[in-house]
Amino acid sequence: MSVNKYARHIVVLPEDDANRQIANGFLLGSNLNSRSVQILPPARGWLKVLNAFTKVHVPKMRQVPNRMIVLLMDFDRKEDRFTDVGKEIPGDVKDRVFVLGVLSEPEELKKDTGKSFEDIGKALAKDCFDNTNELWKHDLLKHNETELERMILSVKPFLFGA
Repeated sequence: MSVNKYARHIVVLPEDDANRQIANGFLLGSNLNSRSVQILPPARGWLKVLNAFTKVHVPKMRQVPNRMIVLLMDFDRKEDRFTDVGKEIPGDVKDRVFVLGVLSEPEELKKDTGKSFEDIGKALAKDCFDNTNELWKHDLLKHNETELERMILSVKPFLFGA
């Protein structure tokens, strides 16, 4: 489904199918305005996420000031991944770009939690809506805390209707 570019919305660019399934589960989370979210096809690698973002999505974001984007990627246990990606985000769109992901890979989170990717997404959405951090505090997700707080301030009013 396509979003209304004249209304505030968020585009999710997942690295792979596991991240896409987590994003889809998030959309199924309760009390979520799914018409304000568009999940794109997987980019097939974190460098491809970054390339698509800089070449395709940055120009679109400059044309559409109501657009925000989540770069949903695996951190592959690379401590500098967030910093490396952040260096590629132009200053004029930086406040509308959010980089989130599993510290290692979604498959490890799935194994640790015993949840399907979709159920992981639902639990993360519930945490956001309820202002809880049950799953977000998991060892493989807690590194997202600062970025998540920043994102929630921007998207909660139109995404969760709060």
